[in-house]
Amino acid sequence: MEPFSLPEPGHPAGTSTSMLQKKHHVLVGVTGSVAALKLPLLITELLKITGLEVKVVTTERAKHFYNPQEIPVTLYSDEDEWQLWKGRSDPVLHIELRRWADLMVVAPLDANTLAKLANGICDNLLTCVIRAWDLSKPLLFCPAMNTAMWEHPITAQQVEQLKAFGYTEIPCVVKKLVCGDEGQ
Repeated sequence: MEPFSLPEPGHPAGTSTSMLQKKHHVLVGVTGSVAALKLPLLITELLKITGLEVKVVTTERAKHFYNPQEIPVTLYSDEDEWQLWKGRSDPVLHIELRRWADLMVVAPLDANTLAKLANGICDNLLTCVIRAWDLSKPLLFCPAMNTAMWEHPITAQQVEQLKAFGYTEIPCVVKKLVCGDEGQ
């Protein structure tokens, strides 16, 4: 059976062109941290790598921080999950994205979504993809939040929980934050 090709948002299923050559599929998840401002830069840099095909899953809150017109790849959000599925035999987007991806990178991972993931909550497209993730494939997460939030004791527990699931943390950096604070 031929693998399922995800339709582009706004196009009916079955209209996507099949891939002519094997590419590595990277799924980028973006959440509502101010660091989502850097999504266009992240995608631009990923697309410089030969052989990568990139798609993005965004939370609704992340949309506040970037212009979708600056994202040159397919961008999925909660609305797409519900538009794709009309009946029992239709594909389920979060499962199809999980099957499509060879690697997932969640950058940035805000405090809210970190808490959801650590506790098994899946109430949007991104958290559903991650909850259904094939643990034999790598999942990288890049925590990004205010230093005061990062230093709260619950954050370390939640990061450790994600690592216990087999996910890989890309550590925070120390810098001047958008709010003016300096720290991680």
